[in-house]
Amino acid sequence: MKSLVARLVEYDGTIVSYLNRQWKCQLLDVLMPRLTHLGGATASLTFLLCWWFFSTPESKIWAVEGLIALTSSHLAVVLIKKYLPRLRPYLKISELNTFPNPLTDFSFPSGHTTAVFSLTATFILHEAFLFFILFPIAGLVAFSRMYLALHYPSDVLIGGCLGSGFAALTVYGTHTLL
Repeated sequence: MKSLVARLVEYDGTIVSYLNRQWKCQLLDVLMPRLTHLGGATASLTFLLCWWFFSTPESKIWAVEGLIALTSSHLAVVLIKKYLPRLRPYLKISELNTFPNPLTDFSFPSGHTTAVFSLTATFILHEAFLFFILFPIAGLVAFSRMYLALHYPSDVLIGGCLGSGFAALTVYGTHTLL
């Protein structure tokens, strides 16, 4: 089992190195530091507030469910980071390109990815056509976390699963209660 885990960790480092070094270009260097913030607290809460104020009365519940999924998934991320600390890739792999103001807390799981997927999944569960708009955005946020050498692929994969899982629990739980 230990050799399997060691191989997965090595593969994680190989992928993040490849994305960060081989895909490096001026366009991505400009876009990724900006797109990554779509998974941050300001963008997430702004999106929910705008949805609340500008949506139909029937779909205002989506914003409430999104807030519940976002909050509960964030609490899970905080707990996991506390009990399963993992250094960020740029702190562990010396040849990675870094960007201004890199985060210094632990990397596992990706909080930005968790946040964007908690909102994406909440809204997609209500309207499937939103998949074609929201999923590419969530995917870009997840990619940006690796491109910026802030997270390993497993960090963003688990973050996406956590966010989507909490969204599903929230949406289906809300509908069961109502």
